[in-house]
Amino acid sequence: MDASPLDEPARILIVDDEKVVRDMLQTFLSLEGFSVRAVDDGSTAIEELQRRTYHVVLSDLKMPNVGGLELLQLISDAHLDVLCIIMTGFGTVETAIEAMKKGAYDYILKPFKPEYVVRTIRRALERQRLEQENFRLKEAISLYKITEAMARSLSLDTILDMVLEATLVEADADVATLVLKNPKTGEFVERTRRYSKNAQTDLNWYGGQSGVGELNLSAIVEQHRQERPLLAHGIRALRFFAEPPKDKRLVSFCSIPLKVQDNVIGMLNAYSYTRGYKFSEGHRRLLQVLASRAAVSIENARLYEELVQSNDELRRANVNLKEHFRATIVGFARALEESDRYTRGHSERVSRYAELIGRKLTLGDMDLEKLRWAALMHDIGKIGIRSEKLNKPGKLSPEEVAMFRTHPAKGKRILEPIPFMEDLIPGAFCHHEAWDGCGYPQGLMGENIPLIGRLVAIADTYDAMTSDRSYRKAMPHDIAMGEIERCSGSQFDDRLVEVFVVAIEEHRKVERSAGREIIR
Repeated sequence: MDASPLDEPARILIVDDEKVVRDMLQTFLSLEGFSVRAVDDGSTAIEELQRRTYHVVLSDLKMPNVGGLELLQLISDAHLDVLCIIMTGFGTVETAIEAMKKGAYDYILKPFKPEYVVRTIRRALERQRLEQENFRLKEAISLYKITEAMARSLSLDTILDMVLEATLVEADADVATLVLKNPKTGEFVERTRRYSKNAQTDLNWYGGQSGVGELNLSAIVEQHRQERPLLAHGIRALRFFAEPPKDKRLVSFCSIPLKVQDNVIGMLNAYSYTRGYKFSEGHRRLLQVLASRAAVSIENARLYEELVQSNDELRRANVNLKEHFRATIVGFARALEESDRYTRGHSERVSRYAELIGRKLTLGDMDLEKLRWAALMHDIGKIGIRSEKLNKPGKLSPEEVAMFRTHPAKGKRILEPIPFMEDLIPGAFCHHEAWDGCGYPQGLMGENIPLIGRLVAIADTYDAMTSDRSYRKAMPHDIAMGEIERCSGSQFDDRLVEVFVVAIEEHRKVERSAGREIIR
């Protein structure tokens, strides 16, 4: 109801086929400050109620055409929020009970004193005021819960749970379900449901489709698209079911559309299987407010999930692109090595030795991954150096040494334009730097040399010494290790050399135990 009885004169509709009664009540109630209209039967009354808003209907029980009980049913079917008081000169306990069952607020026997009618109306208006306050409080609580859910999380499941819990509590429903529209297929499908504590203890039908029944979703959606309220009781509710409940008798059913910009994206459904408990128009309105707020939250959460999914797909595609691109660059480096019998497999072995040190240093998975790739690409700059110069059997001339020393900078220039290879540049650019600052190309010293560069330097030197080259035979393992330890603190980071000594010995022990060949 839009207006409160306290904001303006309460509007009273008198329905009685006796003109004397109508005139008397209209005059008396008008003098009491009420806004009063009078009609002579139930059919005219329902038309009047649909045209204007009234707070109280004062109706005779027995009238031609449509009597008081029939009028109560019509008011209920039309979901009109109005209190009804029945008057009769033929009152019995049975008719009074029947009137109350159909929704009457009170029952007055004729003849009556006008003062008694006024007191009854004022009690009705006070009850109406309290119901409106209660509704507004419930509305505020429900909105607060939904707002809190939105603030805490953009998880669709979290929001759905909050909506269903509020439905069970605020409408005192036995079961609440949420049906959502699949954006891709346009099909409406039940997404989730919740049961009240009472329903959960009833193991005969808890969780069973036969207990709840199967909704006729197309009929319900059509009802919502026509913007017609869906609040039905008993047998009248069954026309919205494709398969009625089998184990329980449906007492009341309410369905509220979830709308975003006039588009129905789903529905919130409440079921009552409790004998004698029907959802009221107040419950429907409360759920409507809840659903209107929930629809926006659900749509936002769904859009967020789609965005996350799209980002995940993009990330996976980006990872694949990175892997393919890295594999291409490594392929170039391997092609260079494969053309030279002396350096064949060098980058893979350097990567393996560098990883041994990295694992001993307990580097994280991402850092180990960077280290592996950096080691694989450490000599990528040699693509720009003529192969006959690389494999010259004799001593290099000063010009040839200067040309050879350009390969770190060439490697940097190859990797630099590729954004996701930026972290790998230290492996190519800094693996010939020396701990004492006498290395190249920058002459960096100590901790100023990136860790990846220091690690690759040790692994690269060990493999170079233990492999055949055009200008010498491979050194034995012990001699190579002695040379690395001799250069510890000058060419190499002494702390990393200590780690490498332990790591390579452990590796050789594992390889030997597995029967695999190791460097002698």
